[in-house]
Amino acid sequence: MGRGPSIEARKNASDAKRGKIFTKIIREISVAARKGVPDPANNPALRTAIDKGLSLNMPKDTIERAIKKATGELEGVEYEEIRYEGYAPGGVAVIVDCLTDNRVRTVADVRHAFSKNGGNLGTEGSVAFMFRKLGVVTFGAGSDEEKITEAAIEAGADDIVVYPDDGSIDVIAAPESFDEVKAALEKAGLKAEIAEVTFRADNDVKVEGEAAQQVAKLLGWLEDMDDVQNVYSNAELGADAYK
Repeated sequence: MGRGPSIEARKNASDAKRGKIFTKIIREISVAARKGVPDPANNPALRTAIDKGLSLNMPKDTIERAIKKATGELEGVEYEEIRYEGYAPGGVAVIVDCLTDNRVRTVADVRHAFSKNGGNLGTEGSVAFMFRKLGVVTFGAGSDEEKITEAAIEAGADDIVVYPDDGSIDVIAAPESFDEVKAALEKAGLKAEIAEVTFRADNDVKVEGEAAQQVAKLLGWLEDMDDVQNVYSNAELGADAYK
């Protein structure tokens, strides 16, 4: 049996991935601060971005510096929000949300990712109609279903979904009531694994075999791009997609 990567190699890979995630969150904080007030108490998008950073142990001074750059107190880069839509193999719909300081570079990189992995970039609105914007608070296996359900209903959540395969629980809320539902769950002493406003497809498309592997590669490629913030798809992939 061959020896696996050294501890140092694993740490370097982990640090690189963490740095890339931090870069994406800093961009998100910057855009939220520029679009609204720089006070998270009065800017839900900024508060959500900051919470995401803090949950990953992002230093507070890094967050504060990003806000100051966005509001002009420090010199910084101005980012633009762009959304791309397209299709992956097997008829899978894909939405790619980007924050970029160079639109020409970003569209070229996104188009290249699609074309290299059997997909094609579509026009605006070509797949977005298949998705709904939702607030989702996710709890891991072993969470107290009864307590979560009670708190979620009282807070005005739209739905509670329990996944029997792993025991995880999703609390679904309308985007406009997401912050209220999230705060109520936290107040009830319930610690979520993920809390975000996201897009979910109305219907998933099951993809298998080589097409599934192409879809997985495309989604991974897109998610790894510096300018890409979020990737949404309606793909239902099995474990064989990641071989």
